Amino acid sequence: MDTDILKYQIGIDMIPMIGSVNAKRLIAYCGGVEAVFKEKAKTLTKIPGIGSIIAKEIVNQKVLDRAAEEVDFVVKHGIRAIFYLDEDYPKRLFQCDDGPIVLFIKGNDGVDLNQSKVISVVGTRSITDYGRAICEELIRGLAQRGHNPIVVSGLAYGVDVCAHRAALKEGFQTVAVLGHGLDRLYPATHWSISKEIAETGALVTDFPSKTPFERNNFIKRNRIIAGLADATIVVESALKGGSLITADMAVSYNREVLAIPGNAGQKYSQGCNMLIKTNKAALIETAEDIEFQLGWESPKKAKVPKQTTLFPVLSAEEQAVLDALKENGQEPIDLLCLKTKMPVAKVSSLLLNLEFAGLVVSKPGKVFAIKNLYV
Repeated sequence: MDTDILKYQIGIDMIPMIGSVNAKRLIAYCGGVEAVFKEKAKTLTKIPGIGSIIAKEIVNQKVLDRAAEEVDFVVKHGIRAIFYLDEDYPKRLFQCDDGPIVLFIKGNDGVDLNQSKVISVVGTRSITDYGRAICEELIRGLAQRGHNPIVVSGLAYGVDVCAHRAALKEGFQTVAVLGHGLDRLYPATHWSISKEIAETGALVTDFPSKTPFERNNFIKRNRIIAGLADATIVVESALKGGSLITADMAVSYNREVLAIPGNAGQKYSQGCNMLIKTNKAALIETAEDIEFQLGWESPKKAKVPKQTTLFPVLSAEEQAVLDALKENGQEPIDLLCLKTKMPVAKVSSLLLNLEFAGLVVSKPGKVFAIKNLYV
């Protein structure tokens, strides 16, 4: 970890009112994060989205003092800080235009947020017995069918903590995305389970230490919950709530949304029923439904012998995606779906496999390219 560069990486995200999209635009325009702080105010104001107030904050460099303090905190507490251009930054999150500039991660060093199967599980804080039972059954069902996904949630009361506990019980790694810094925990009653999560999984946030508890911060963190995963599963929700915001974010990222149906008129089923009724979410009831929607094949159903070859062996579907990319060298994911006539979740999964095989790379704006054509 280069602490000198990290100070600038954290500092740019601390500039008031800048936001991830404008910060990334600045870095690209100036040619690097350090260069941003060396630029003149007159030049900065010419960049779209950067007005005189933000330019003044950059030029006076006061945020760098606070950023230096955060670097000390990160080093002292053994926290990983991943910049959005780092190789180990989550690829799914990189595809999101508003993905965080820096992710702070506390937990097991073996957690790979780029592994092939990641799901988010969200829902109401007022979970019912029905919601708890089906949440546990879905995660248990995935384990029984041989899957080992990372389970992402927000460590809130209700569905969130139920999902974390069920994942831990099945031996899955689970990731808790927080709406504050890693120097505190909300709710404090979840301190014990947060330590369990960190032993095998991770606590993740884009907020620095000393960030106060504010409602908008918890809404903001929902984009990470949606962005880290192949799909967001909504277990229970009223017609208004944070989980529906997360579902909308997942839709905006071209990710799958899956929802559990409930009784008509039942308060905490109305949100899920609405998602299904408006075609924002696919209806699921079992782990097998999750497999079908995401194109996962159960390892318990069919074990394919490993082959040792000089070149990666591709499935027919992976080859189809690669062939579609070869036409122009690169394509946005929605066009790949049209060309291959496969759903977004399936194509996303296949692209991730091709990335792991070293054949494809992801670019900003949900665009994918043949590796030797990437610039």
